[in-house]
Amino acid sequence: MHPMLNTAVKAARRAGNIINRASLQLDSVSVSTKGPGDYVTDIDRIAEDAIIQTLSDAYPDHAFVAEESGVTGGESDFRWIIDPLDGTKNFIHGFPNYAVSIALAVRGQIEQAVIYDPNRNELFTASRGGGAFLNDRRIRVSPCLSLDTAIVCVTSGFGVQHPQSPFITDLITKSNGFRRLGSTVLELAYLASGRLDAYCGLKQNAWDTAAGSLLVLEAGGLIGDLQGEQTWMRTGNVLAASPKIFAQLVKTFNPQTGSAD
Repeated sequence: MHPMLNTAVKAARRAGNIINRASLQLDSVSVSTKGPGDYVTDIDRIAEDAIIQTLSDAYPDHAFVAEESGVTGGESDFRWIIDPLDGTKNFIHGFPNYAVSIALAVRGQIEQAVIYDPNRNELFTASRGGGAFLNDRRIRVSPCLSLDTAIVCVTSGFGVQHPQSPFITDLITKSNGFRRLGSTVLELAYLASGRLDAYCGLKQNAWDTAAGSLLVLEAGGLIGDLQGEQTWMRTGNVLAASPKIFAQLVKTFNPQTGSAD
């Protein structure tokens, strides 16, 4: 395992231990809102602090982009992208679908990725060019070939009207099944491991998708924006799947472009 990935794993497990302990005493967790339907707990912040401390102790010159504390650490070619607890609403309700996400971008390219599910003790890792793994077992995207046999996942603000809403409805209708886990990082990890066949996310933040994007690529999948291009990190609009399904996703959102093979 790459030394930087090994450090990220230590940081993720440290955060996971904090989250697991707190999950046993949810009544004592402090909850506040950042916006409509957007919650944060003191555990999010404590876990994030623990991650940043672990990483900065090992790499004091690196920079950080984290959900709760924003951009810290100054200028650096090495930037850690952190979501300490993705699925906070699930966590608050005792619903065991949430995870820790840590990615390392080097000069803007994601090179290392960790997603850790503390409930199931499942550790998803990837290094660029080195494959994707679940608890040291190599993982691959699903062999599913067609949307009509695929289980798809869509992450978007329910109750919010998006310009893409008709296309999302079309995607769900075409598929064999629809799932929403309430944790984008787990959804991408599940896609990389073949548990889901296709993913669509709208208006996602960098910390939601950074680690998962490398997992998907290293597991043999593709990731792009709604046109199949590489602006997804900037726009937050993300499609991901195996190559065959990816073409069909892009076609669903761009029906005027012709048939997808």
